[in-house]
Amino acid sequence: MIRLLKNRLALSTVVSTLIILVVSVLLASVLTYFAINVVSTRTQEESLQVSKRHIWVDVDGATSEAAFMVTNTGGRDVVIGQIAVRGQITPWTNVLYAIAATDEDITTDLTYIATPVAATNDLGLTDTARQATTSLILPSGATMVIYINNPDSISLNDVGLTVGIALHSAQAVYYSETNIQAAPT
Repeated sequence: MIRLLKNRLALSTVVSTLIILVVSVLLASVLTYFAINVVSTRTQEESLQVSKRHIWVDVDGATSEAAFMVTNTGGRDVVIGQIAVRGQITPWTNVLYAIAATDEDITTDLTYIATPVAATNDLGLTDTARQATTSLILPSGATMVIYINNPDSISLNDVGLTVGIALHSAQAVYYSETNIQAAPT
């Protein structure tokens, strides 16, 4: 009789196993949440802002030119792996860029350069224009002005149409649109 009484007051094997299982799942959940929280607060995201977009076509339709400004507003350096205008990847031989100084204020709009843009051109910054050879590296907080000579599939008949410009980085594609303009004479 005493033995029967002891068994009724004690926890059963099923209940004790269930308690151990719930505690272990809760512990694993708390540790996973903590690990995700630690990792996510220590990583910084990339963020690019594309502004002052222009695409010009010369009056005779022989040449075209694209220009835009990119500002890295994220907390990490960004590598721009590709630039596409109207869905066509631009070869690096057509891309020229200049990086603004940290204290340089860029308030004026980008202007059309009548001759094909070259490394000798002034892009409106203290930094001189450089020919791109591979991917462009934009440091955190920096601003870059990019000019593209003869972006593919842009002609005189496209004046007034909206065209997309896409910057491809390791983590995202930054897409913006602009209207094609006739080049000033």
